[in-house]
Amino acid sequence: MKILISADMEGATGVTWPADVLPGTPQWERCRGLFTSDVNAAALGFFDGGADDVLINEAHWSMRNLLLERLDERVEMLTGRHKSLSMVEGVQHGDVDGIAFVGYHTGAGTEGVLAHTYLANSITGVWLNGTRASEGLLNAHVVAEYGVPVVLVTGDDLTCADAEGYAPGAQKVAVKGHVSRYAAVCRTPARTAADIRAAAKVAAGLAVRQDPVQGGPFTVELEFDAEHLAMAATVVPGAERTGERRVAYTSDTMYDGIRTFKAVTTIVSAAVEEQYG
Repeated sequence: MKILISADMEGATGVTWPADVLPGTPQWERCRGLFTSDVNAAALGFFDGGADDVLINEAHWSMRNLLLERLDERVEMLTGRHKSLSMVEGVQHGDVDGIAFVGYHTGAGTEGVLAHTYLANSITGVWLNGTRASEGLLNAHVVAEYGVPVVLVTGDDLTCADAEGYAPGAQKVAVKGHVSRYAAVCRTPARTAADIRAAAKVAAGLAVRQDPVQGGPFTVELEFDAEHLAMAATVVPGAERTGERRVAYTSDTMYDGIRTFKAVTTIVSAAVEEQYG
């Protein structure tokens, strides 16, 4: 049995504000250990449940945040940017039986600790075929095309509630309780590691490859906080204005859909000016 862990940082134990997740800050350096603890606990739980291989794909910011030297020696880690499927890279090779979303968060424009979708700001909402979408929902549709079930989700309590919509059968672990975008009631790493490990052991039993789901076409609509960002996004072929601050595009598959999403967000991030956005 092979498990892929997609590891994001905003939903990790103890993380509540931007400096916790911005590479290079003292707080980020501290929170790297908390993030690594969550991910390692998930890996240990999957091994407890019978997994033979666990591949961790770093999915946050520079994708160079986890402390490799603190991970169980049996795991392998895919680190660094510029990957075909970004947050779920590795799922496309046909050897993954289940995927875990560890350290995930809610989507842009919704309640949740450090809620956003790909960009830390600028995007105020994302919809997939008319349903408001988080990164979890988008990535769940990608992995479904490869027959890989989402078996574990960790993050704040609202992230776990969000996951009920795209992975109702998955194990969920809330490592903190949402208070505001920059505040949470946090549980200690000893407690969250134990909870994540126990849930991952159960989740290993859910890691059974399924028939690939071809659910397209997929229409993705994005709303930005400034008009010029919508204009910039139309540089991407297929992205068209649907409103003053909105664009949308349609893809036959979510493989293409998530790659187009990455192209749009990359262009938009380059169009943001200091102070005025």
